[in-house]
Amino acid sequence: MTDMARRGGSVAIVGRPNVGKSTLLNRLLGQKLSITADKPQTTRHRILGVVEQPGGQLALLDTPGIHRMRGARALNHALNRAALGAVIEADVVWFMIAAGQWDEAEDRILASLVREARPVMLLVNKIDRLKRREDLLPFLQSIAVKYEFVEIFPISALKGDNAQRLVEHTLAHLPEGGARYPQDQLTDRSLRFISAEFIREQIMRSLGEEVPYAAAVTIEQFEESPTLVRIIATVWVERDGQKAILIGKGGTRLKTIGSAARQSLEALVERKVFLQLWVKVRAGWQDDPRFLHSLELDDLK
Repeated sequence: MTDMARRGGSVAIVGRPNVGKSTLLNRLLGQKLSITADKPQTTRHRILGVVEQPGGQLALLDTPGIHRMRGARALNHALNRAALGAVIEADVVWFMIAAGQWDEAEDRILASLVREARPVMLLVNKIDRLKRREDLLPFLQSIAVKYEFVEIFPISALKGDNAQRLVEHTLAHLPEGGARYPQDQLTDRSLRFISAEFIREQIMRSLGEEVPYAAAVTIEQFEESPTLVRIIATVWVERDGQKAILIGKGGTRLKTIGSAARQSLEALVERKVFLQLWVKVRAGWQDDPRFLHSLELDDLK
């Protein structure tokens, strides 16, 4: 197959929070790039993952979950802008929902996609969690009438069911032409950025409902050598009480978070990682434009 016969383009993955978008990206990449946790709003940035196939290349854009904005803070507005900005750029949109779930949230998201007039493939995820598989077909029939979807795909992002078929069918809807990225490129994000995300992932996984959403991570020092990556990072929270919870008695919780993040990073970079974490308080950072800018959360990236 010549290069001109190949297809390629960008695919925005959108949906409500915690529907499995990042899990699907990692599944298709064959390695961990986007952070995951069993909490909504784990993803805060648009994350590019490049999937190379014999027939072409997919530039997948994982996005924050789109959510209702009533009474939202500046951070929440930035997350929705990141998701909808990816849709504007995309050649094809993967609109992901959970099997058996369609309510007002999906109606709002679909209305936004219709306004942008992009080809939409509906991904019905978590089919492996259905208690009765015979309920799937009636559900698919009920949602097929909501819009002229390019295709409807039942999948399991966690187990990989139907994932390769999804990629192959998506390529058929992308424009002809050469690849947009080198074949060995995984993402456009730096290892420094990924390090901050892997730290935040462990915070999301280790703590309860309040503290993870009040936490942000900045990298203060990042040095690489052939055998070692040295990272010093600051975890920012909004109140002293959150700081105490994050550190834990005798610093045990922070050590556990740091150890898990270090292991994830070592698996990615295939080198030893030295990771040191500090915790500081910055009241109201979620509504601070300057701080959001430093986190790259005031634009569409």
